[in-house]
Amino acid sequence: MEILKDKEILKVSELNKTFGDKLILNDLNFTVKEGEFLSVLGPSGCGKTTLLRILIGLETQDCGTILRDGVDISKLQPHEREMGIVFQNYALFPNMTVLENVSYALKNRPDMKSQADEIAKKTLDMIGMTDQLNKKPHQLSGGQQQRVAIARTLATNPRIILLDEPISALDVENREIMKKELKSIQSKFNATMIFITHEQEEAFYLSDRIMILREGVIEQLDTPVNIYQHPANDYVRRFVNDHLDQKYDSLVKTTGKAL
Repeated sequence: MEILKDKEILKVSELNKTFGDKLILNDLNFTVKEGEFLSVLGPSGCGKTTLLRILIGLETQDCGTILRDGVDISKLQPHEREMGIVFQNYALFPNMTVLENVSYALKNRPDMKSQADEIAKKTLDMIGMTDQLNKKPHQLSGGQQQRVAIARTLATNPRIILLDEPISALDVENREIMKKELKSIQSKFNATMIFITHEQEEAFYLSDRIMILREGVIEQLDTPVNIYQHPANDYVRRFVNDHLDQKYDSLVKTTGKAL
């Protein structure tokens, strides 16, 4: 499938969500382009995960619309939205092999059932897991388990992949490996990804654009370079630049970009 980088794949308009008397998301408006890697960056409690759960259909917004490819999916069930989600805790079946974990969702879809194992093997091969097909999750490292979780999502060929802090539970070494893996996977699969994180370095390394969220409000949505060089307000400057200034040299080396 040809990826059109300027094509709008997702449009969110006037999205609001409250829990009790607390406003969690406040009039969010943004778009995502096909093939884009968008990070939603912010501290705990800012509404990141709630946004992700609304996009996939696990939570319902109070008001607002979600368009995917121009179609209103705001009220559709999760399996109807053509999105996939990767959770922080992997959510693999402990009694199943790697191959069985990846093929499981495919075997529950009539259009993919007959090809489930073939698709699963091909997907695992593309992310370098062919030699782990018959292992159970407990026999894998944390990084390998996360790659299996990503492969399981990729195998269903979603239009958009949502990632809820997928590498935050890994140790430092595996996190660095997985950051590179995610960029490689996105390139190989031409995937559109929305990535939730509270880590500035992860967002700047991985993203085409970054949405900085605070208390349910978008403070800035822009490229990493523009956010670093032209923060929209004092909050963005403190939250992003004060942290990254100390690691500027290493960030430039890892991204290959002069911020």
